[in-house]
Amino acid sequence: MKYFILIVFFFSSALTFAQSDSIAKRDIKVGLVLSGGGAKGLAHIGVLKEIEKAGIRVDYIGGTSMGAIIGALYASGYSAHQLDSIFNDLDFETLIRDDVPRRAKTFYEKEDAEKYALTFPFDDFQLRFPSAISKGQNVYNLLSRLLIHVKDVDDFNELPIPFLCIATDVEKGKQVILNKGYLPRMIAASGALPSLFSPVTINNTIYIDGGVVNNYPIDEVKAMGADIIIGVDVQDTLKGRDNLQSAIDVLLQINNYRTIESMTKKRGKTDVYINPGIDEFSVVSFDEGQQIIKAGEEAASKKESMLREIALQQNSKPKNGIPFSNSTSIYIDKVLVNGNKKYTSSYILGKLKLKTPSEVSYQDFSDGVNNLSTTGNFNGIDYSFVNNPEKKDHYFLHFDVKESNFKTSIRLAAHYDDLFKSAALINLTRKRLFTNNDIVSLDFIVGDNIRYNFNYYIDKGYYWSIGLNSRFSFFEKNVGLDFIEGEIEIPDNFQLNKIGLTYEDLTNQLFLQTVFRRVFQLGLGAEHKWLRYLSETIGVDENNNPRTIFENTNYFSVYGVLKYDTLDDKFFPTSGLFFDGDFHWYLFANGLNKAFEPFSIAKAKVGYAQSFSRRFSANIATEGGVKIGSTTTTSLDFFLGGYGYAPVNNLAPLYGYEALELRGNTYLKTIVNLDFEFARKNHLILSGNIANVGDNLFGNGDWIKEIQYSGIALGYGLETFLGPMEAKYAYSPEKGEDIWYFSAGFRF
Repeated sequence: MKYFILIVFFFSSALTFAQSDSIAKRDIKVGLVLSGGGAKGLAHIGVLKEIEKAGIRVDYIGGTSMGAIIGALYASGYSAHQLDSIFNDLDFETLIRDDVPRRAKTFYEKEDAEKYALTFPFDDFQLRFPSAISKGQNVYNLLSRLLIHVKDVDDFNELPIPFLCIATDVEKGKQVILNKGYLPRMIAASGALPSLFSPVTINNTIYIDGGVVNNYPIDEVKAMGADIIIGVDVQDTLKGRDNLQSAIDVLLQINNYRTIESMTKKRGKTDVYINPGIDEFSVVSFDEGQQIIKAGEEAASKKESMLREIALQQNSKPKNGIPFSNSTSIYIDKVLVNGNKKYTSSYILGKLKLKTPSEVSYQDFSDGVNNLSTTGNFNGIDYSFVNNPEKKDHYFLHFDVKESNFKTSIRLAAHYDDLFKSAALINLTRKRLFTNNDIVSLDFIVGDNIRYNFNYYIDKGYYWSIGLNSRFSFFEKNVGLDFIEGEIEIPDNFQLNKIGLTYEDLTNQLFLQTVFRRVFQLGLGAEHKWLRYLSETIGVDENNNPRTIFENTNYFSVYGVLKYDTLDDKFFPTSGLFFDGDFHWYLFANGLNKAFEPFSIAKAKVGYAQSFSRRFSANIATEGGVKIGSTTTTSLDFFLGGYGYAPVNNLAPLYGYEALELRGNTYLKTIVNLDFEFARKNHLILSGNIANVGDNLFGNGDWIKEIQYSGIALGYGLETFLGPMEAKYAYSPEKGEDIWYFSAGFRF
């Protein structure tokens, strides 16, 4: 009996084991293949929602381009709904174009960005064009932040879901399977779409978009061990001639020849093939992301029965909890810079606006990286965060840069305003002329008035930097007799109420400047100014020529400036603060002004912008200036009026008046702008300003007695790559007259 019981127990155990083994064999492994397709790849998120709803456990993921990005995030632990939220909040235009928020730029970069419309490499006197629209730095910054929880994973098989992606070795024209390394860099390489994103260099290999050679890596996912393949195909179909409207359209069409042909075989290998109906969208239809995601959901829902059948053949497996970081900042103890030979670490940290140890927001860090990228001094910027073993939640930042050999560029711009009239600018910039950190730049401006601006600057980041600037300004303008009142005696029989004025200014500056607390710029310098203005309308000179020279003097001064600027846009601001303070102490002079006595001029401007809704914003600014000391020199008085021109000396705009119409050695002014962006980059602006202008306003109390001058304006502004295009109608209640202002392009 005992042996009988043992035999029964043995066979029962064997049967149970066999049943368990049978069940185990039915636990199929699911591989997910996600194709590339640019913005169309957002449909992958919708498909993932339906896969999760069906209860499928994804065991392996392989993707290309956008499929690699979505796939890597999902493989790292994000849910489909989390991905939906992430991509719904993104500004794809800013992300793709590598736009650097203005607040993140150094003061030097702000001035550059707000002057030049086009930039071209010009080494060896050969004009070249950029390799792509974007370097992809914003994309890389975003991926680094989203994947920081798996920053220590070097083998992608160790991710919550094993993952691989495909890139193309551009020199060999062959595919490369990327399944090890720093995950954000690898998927950035897989998505480097030619002409849109610059190639990505990793370990001396240059990669572009994997879709060029393999846009649907089904064989690679099968090789990982997948039993069942669910494939999502969002590739473009071949387009007709009416839809081939750009170079990018043609390039994508050529690339699609190969991928569409290969999909015939790959589709047959796919167990569940999902092809969302998104033909009406393009690879750059990111602004229609929600419709594309919805199309992915709808396409996957049609396969609901197949998806649920697959789920029934899998053992449930609890999803491992991923320690996502909800922090918006990171504490960096130390920065280790590698690859820099020409540019010092202090220069790099200065562009990053990063001092260590310190806590920095991800946004500020990303802005700093982009700021470094836009200098054009680096072909590649790579970084990773490494845990500080001695402090929890503290990191070392490993920064790897590949310096550019690019030194010379040509930059172009154009402008029109009512003072300088039409102008075209050509700029020649050379980097590393004498030292690794120097920049020499020459603006030559032609048009109605010839001008130039020469600048030499040695940038030392957070340390004191040194510079030399020389600029020449010239314009001709009809001005009222008030302009010369007190400088010459006007004949009683003089019939004109305006005279023609020729105004010339040559200013040379030697300066030191530094940045502190990341946002303040302090500058100190010495200045030489040659100022001359004359009129050929009135008087006769000593050579019996019909002209009167009012000013022809060299002035020498020392000065200091303090700036703070967080405005998000110079011309149409919606947020931020602005302060610009300037103090000049004029010590001596040589020339026509024989009555010169030392004096000082102090001026300041402060502004604030606030957005009240997505389309409506307001900004207010107050400024003023005062002459301190001797009043014998009047040629450096404040002149108010006009709009749209670049500032020269103490000229300031004022709605309702012509340029240089009002004059005094003291002024106060306040302006309010209400900006309604009724369509993207189209602005309707209502403005009002008030001002007091005169001599010794603070001494005699006139600055507070009453408002002397005011004006209102209604204008239209359009943002373009050449700069703002503006037309404004203004009215002055004091004069009872109206005036139009036109301004086009960046001001220089």
